[in-house]
Formats: sequence, C-alpha cells, structure tokens
Amino acid sequence: MRSREETLRSMEAKSFDVCVIGGGATGAGCALDAQLRGLKTVLVEAGDFAGATSSKSTKIIHGGVRYLEEAVNELDPAEYHIVYRALHERILMLKNGPYLSRSLEFLIPCFHWLDAGYYDVGLKLYDWIAGESSIFPSHFLSREETLRRMPTLKNEDLVGSIAYADGQFNDAGYNIALVKTFWESGGDASNYLRVTGFQKMANGKLAAAEVEDQFSRRKFLIRAQAFVNSTGPLADTVRDLATPGIHHRMRLSKGSHILLPLDVLPSEDAMLIPKTEDGRVLFAVPWMGRLLVGTTEQEVGIHDDLCVTEEEVEFILRQLNQYLEQPVSKKQVVSGFAGARPLVSRRGDADTKKLSRDDELEVDAQTGLISIMGGTWTTHRAMAEDTIDAVQRYLGLPLTPTLTRNRPLTGSIGFTPVYWMSLVRDYRISEQTAQHLAARFGTTAPEVLDLAKKDPELAKPIVKDLAPIRAEIVQSVWDKAVTIEDVLSRRTGLEFFSWRSSMEAAPIVGQILAEQLGWSAERTRAAIAQYVDKIERYLRLAGLAPETSHVS
Repeated sequence: MRSREETLRSMEAKSFDVCVIGGGATGAGCALDAQLRGLKTVLVEAGDFAGATSSKSTKIIHGGVRYLEEAVNELDPAEYHIVYRALHERILMLKNGPYLSRSLEFLIPCFHWLDAGYYDVGLKLYDWIAGESSIFPSHFLSREETLRRMPTLKNEDLVGSIAYADGQFNDAGYNIALVKTFWESGGDASNYLRVTGFQKMANGKLAAAEVEDQFSRRKFLIRAQAFVNSTGPLADTVRDLATPGIHHRMRLSKGSHILLPLDVLPSEDAMLIPKTEDGRVLFAVPWMGRLLVGTTEQEVGIHDDLCVTEEEVEFILRQLNQYLEQPVSKKQVVSGFAGARPLVSRRGDADTKKLSRDDELEVDAQTGLISIMGGTWTTHRAMAEDTIDAVQRYLGLPLTPTLTRNRPLTGSIGFTPVYWMSLVRDYRISEQTAQHLAARFGTTAPEVLDLAKKDPELAKPIVKDLAPIRAEIVQSVWDKAVTIEDVLSRRTGLEFFSWRSSMEAAPIVGQILAEQLGWSAERTRAAIAQYVDKIERYLRLAGLAPETSHVS
C-alpha cells in the first residue's frame, strides 16, 4: 500500500488523459469507466470519498415512484426518462455489488379501496417500464397479510397494501468500492485534495488543475488532457474556477433522515408513505438493524449547515405516526443525517421538489471543462458512461463501449448471501460480526480478519456488543480514511447506527488512527474532542439533549 505522500507525488509527476474532480458516486463511476476504457485517469476529492451527498441518500436503488406519478400527472417526459433509465440501471447496481445491495419489497398501506386501485395501476405501469429489468411484479396484499408483515401498522380502516420491488444498498460502501475497483484497475486517486484553480493553454483550454492537500497544505499541479467536473452540489464552484462569472445552474435541496430502533416497524419489508404534508413521499426502510425514515425537502444554499433539525425530526415523526398503532416519540431517535441534492435548474423559480432529478452534461466550448450535473445515485453508472463518451469525443478518440455494465466491484466475485457462514467457520467469529463484515467487504473480508488474527487486540469490538471490530479501523486507513468521522460514518457505519455509540467509539478509533498515521498525543486528543463535539452538536440541533461526555 502506498502512503498518502507517495500517492500525491505520483500524481504530481504524471500526466493524465483524464482528471475527474469529485469522488462521490458519479465521479467514482466516471473514473472507473475512463480507466477501464484505457484512459489514464486520476480522481481527486476535496473531502472524503462519499463524504457528502453520496452517503446521505435514503439507501434505496429505485426508479422513483414519485417521479413516475409526476410524469403521468404533468405529462413530463423528463420525469419519465428518469424512471425508465433508473429502472434499467437498478438491476446493474444489484448485480455488480451484491454484498452491498439487495432487492427489497416496499409496501404502500391503503386505507381506502380507491387508493388501492390507484397505486395498483400506477405500479403495474412501473413494472411495465422496467420490462426485463423487473425484480418481481407488484401485487396486492390483504389486510391480514399486511399486518402479519408489519404488525405495528395502524389497523383501523386498513384494507391492505400494494407491494412492489426496488433495491436497497450501502451508499457509502458502494461509493468506496467503486474507488477501490478504480485503484485495482490502475487508477490514481486521493481524497482531501481540493482543486483551487486551473491553468490554461494559449487557446483557453484547460491544461492543469491547481490542487491543495487539505492536511499538509502542499500545493501542486495535476496535468491532464481532459477535466471532468462531477462535484454534485459544488458543480457551479468548479465551473466558476474554469470560467469566472459563468451562469450558475445548481439549486440545492436538503434531505434529512432519522434512524429509529427497528422494533418501531419490525419488518423485513420497507414502507412507502405516499403523501406527506408537503405533497411528497416518505420511506421507512430497515437498514443496518435500524429503521431509516426520510426524507425531507428544503432549498438550501451552498454554505448552509446540513444537520438534522428538531423541526425536521418532528415533521418526519408526524408523517410516520399517522401509520403506526403506537406513536414514536422524539426520544427514540438514535441518529440522523442530512445532505444536499444537486438539482439542475431548468424551470425558473420552481420549488426544488418540482425540479427534475434528471442529469445534464455540459461541455464548455471555451475551456473544454466537462460537467456532469444533477442525476440520482441509481443512475450514476449511466451518467458516467455518457460523460466518458463525451471525454472521448473531446479528445478526438474513437468512441469505445463502456465496460462498467457487467463489471463486478471489488469483493463481489464469489459472493453469495450465505458467504458469511464461511467466515464463522474459518475464523471462529460470531454470526453478528461475520454478517457485518460480509456486508461491508464481501469476499475481501478475510483481509480484515487476517489483521485480527495477527493482533488479537484488533479482534475486539470497537464498541462492546456491537458488530464492528477494531481491525476495520486499520483497514479503513488502507482505504484512505484519515479522520475519525471517515471511519465511523463511511467505513463502519457506527455513526448512523447510534450517535451515542459513535461517541463511545471515538477514543478507540482515534488511538488506532494515531498509531497508523503517526499522530502526536496532542493531535489525537484534539481529534477525539472535535468528533465528540460534533456529535453532541448534532444531538442538540435535533432536539435530543446530549449526555455529558467525559471523553479524554
């Protein structure tokens, strides 16, 4: 494994065909596609991989039931295009990352027969659009079957439910697996490397990106023939670096989610709440042993604070409680997260909830900057394919087919739903830890367990009675984690499982990171304190009084 400094020196010394800016879902997908087509590619990310929008989704791979309803009601071909493309991409995500994703049945509870008929017809259209990419057909469930599957549902006036299929996935894990697959294909990548400007040739085309390491503050140039801007909410910032004063296109919508104990809705299925107070939909999804509920929609600016607020917690619970026999209280919330959706403005002053989730590809005639804007997680691969087609055209190269449609991500080859059993047998670990590691690393999980085999301290859980083990912290460093948040939020998922458990984990994570990265005792204490302060702030903003922390 190369050190961070070795990676940065390699980037500075080389000249690339393509420099992809932005290490979220679309950027990682672009980098992998370009590298597999034989283009020498470098990927740079200003924060952590999946550090923003790409780890703040509702964790579902879907065509978009709401988008289909809008396509029909408003005769909007853009919304239909989103649904069609997403439904056909959905099956590829499930196939290429089987340990990070699964098919999931969604139930729409119906309290009137007219509603049942409406949703049944709509979802039959959803099935028809999916065609051969369908997971399984939608169908009606009786009142008795609905309550058997979701026993805590409000049962008064319930007539049944409509069930349909979509997918579920670990968004941060999928993103990092895309980056790791890119590395394994020969690409260069670094997180915490911010583009601060561009150098241009005499004809005005981009020749090099000026970058700054966010830790050492060292600055250098990355030279490439083509530059891809896949920075999501920050797309206008990069466009403005290339062409100062350019008309901005992005409008950002904040989506917040909360996590609750799974016994609030003890089910293997997810629930779709089809109509909220603001005319949207809400999902309640079993995820990582929790019930994930969201999302909200509020227009925000690029510098706005993206934290779950008490008002948003109350809004989400108010929508959910209309469907539950026993109302959920705010004190049951264990965690939450918020992110910004990057929407491309096409309709003047329309509300963000009315803006299309479709993507747009822009090739700047003056500088050559190729910007991929908007879109959804489910369509990231198709967006990347379109973008690298544009790169090849810009470079005057023959258009070659993408190789990402049937490219398993690292850890996927040989994976089966019962793969975890081999980990229990070979390493004598608990079923809970085996299932967790298999779902995080797929068939590369033995690399983590081999670390624990060499050092028994690393076999211990990070937090008592929870599945993640300390060897994952070392593996996280190998996977370019450099902060406590990188480990607890995006590599192990503990921050999403429980804010308070993540505070308890912070000293252990900080100490192991210090050993791996050579931190001083002072820096380690500061990093732990900073992380704990951040989580306590999340608790306060969400209206959940934090317990007094005594972390040293």
